[in-house]
Amino acid sequence: MGLQQFERRLENLVEGTFAKAFRGGLQPVEIGKRIVREMDLRRAVGLRHVIAPNVFEVVVSPKDMARFETFREALVHELREAIRDHAKDEGYALVGPVEVYLDEDPSLKPGVFMLGAEVREQDNPWYGLLTFEDGTEIPMGEGVLTIGRLASCDIVFSDPSVSRNHAEIRCYDDSVIVTDLGSTNGTKINGKLVQEMRLNDGDILSIGNANIHFKAL
Repeated sequence: MGLQQFERRLENLVEGTFAKAFRGGLQPVEIGKRIVREMDLRRAVGLRHVIAPNVFEVVVSPKDMARFETFREALVHELREAIRDHAKDEGYALVGPVEVYLDEDPSLKPGVFMLGAEVREQDNPWYGLLTFEDGTEIPMGEGVLTIGRLASCDIVFSDPSVSRNHAEIRCYDDSVIVTDLGSTNGTKINGKLVQEMRLNDGDILSIGNANIHFKAL
C-alpha cells in the first residue's frame, strides 16, 4: 500500500515542469521499490516490535543527480513518506526519525544506483505522551497511530460515538499531527473540531466521549 501511494504521488510530482526529467534514465519509483525491499530484508525482531531501518543513503550517477536536482527536495520528501507508509502497513517500529540522503558517485553509470540502509536510534525516540482518563499512558515515536473502533486500530474504543476508522496521529519531523479520517462525529482539539492540526504540549484531544491529554517530550 505504501509503495502504491508513493507511485501515485510521483505521478503528480512529474506533471508539468518535472515531466522531461523522467524520460529515460533512473526512475524514482525504482528507488522506492528498492528501499521497501531493504526494509523487509533488514527488519529485525525485537522484544516487543519488529524494527526496520529508518535511515537510507541513495547514491546515484552525476547524470541522474542532475535530472533530479530541480525536484530533489520533493523527491526526498516522497521517499520519506513511502518509508513511513510501508512501516505502518507492515507494523514495523522505527526507533528514530526517517532520513533519506541523496548523493552522487562519479563511478556510477546512469540508471545505476547504490543504497545503504541502517537502524539509527535517536537520543529521545519519543515525540509525546498520550494520557487517557483512566490513567493509561501511551508514548508516541516516529510513525502513525490509528484510532477507532476497529480491532486493527492502534488505539481502540468501544464507544459507539467513535467511528470505525476515526483519526490518526502522525509523528515526524519534530511534529505530532492529528488528522480526522472522515469520522461521523468529528475530532476535536481543545474543544474545537479539526480536520488536521498539530498537537502542542498540554492540548486535549477528544475522540467521541474520551478526552486524551497530550504531553510533548
